[in-house]
Amino acid sequence: MSNVPAELLYTSDHEWVSPLSAEGTVRVGITDHAQDALGDVVYVDLPSVGDSLDAEGSFGEIESTKSVSDLLSPVAGEVVAVNEALADDPAQVNSDPYGEGWLIELRPESADDVAKLLSAEAYQAELD
Repeated sequence: MSNVPAELLYTSDHEWVSPLSAEGTVRVGITDHAQDALGDVVYVDLPSVGDSLDAEGSFGEIESTKSVSDLLSPVAGEVVAVNEALADDPAQVNSDPYGEGWLIELRPESADDVAKLLSAEAYQAELD
């Protein structure tokens, strides 16, 4: 069984989203399942703070020893932070996908978009 933290929300594209913070932002990363399927992550290309993202639109790429994959935004919104530490240590995506391996923080255009994401149970059911 994959590591699927119950407090997070998910997409069918194997991204996780933290629930809305008091500041109205969410943190986004790839799931344990995704990092495991990718293999050793060697490079992450992330957007710039201030960029506007479309829901399900590409916001960058993640490169592993096996492949290069697009990163898809789970919701529409504005990038308010990027994980700069990944430039020097992209392997954090493998070692701690739900912690130090986070990718971006977004201010969603609509809280309704966040509410439409998958629960941990629904995401686990897609994996099973």
